[in-house]
Amino acid sequence: MTKTKKSDPNLVILIDVLKKETREKGAEIWRDIALRLEKPSRNWAEVNLSRLERYAKEGDVIVVPGKVLGAGAINKKLTVAAFKFSASAVKKIEEAGGRQLTLPQLMKETPSGRDVRIMG
Repeated sequence: MTKTKKSDPNLVILIDVLKKETREKGAEIWRDIALRLEKPSRNWAEVNLSRLERYAKEGDVIVVPGKVLGAGAINKKLTVAAFKFSASAVKKIEEAGGRQLTLPQLMKETPSGRDVRIMG
């Protein structure tokens, strides 16, 4: 069985950057996310806002190695980073006072990966 490669060049670059950040800073969280993104996209995490509301605490920094979907309501002020967001998820996160980030933006803000939770 041959292993297929990712066809999205932005995703390939992101995975390489995540692994490089792990080697340079020693933060294993970025390697974990890179390995999850290397899997087939049908196996990626898809997290609804209702799950974030249920399991995250106010002010948490959450990483979703996949896509954040807008199903459910969110009332907590969270920082959420993911590879993709639905438009309704972005709108609801910002209305709740939270922030949505891309994975590279989160790596720049917290290179050590401290106090970052993976969900999905």
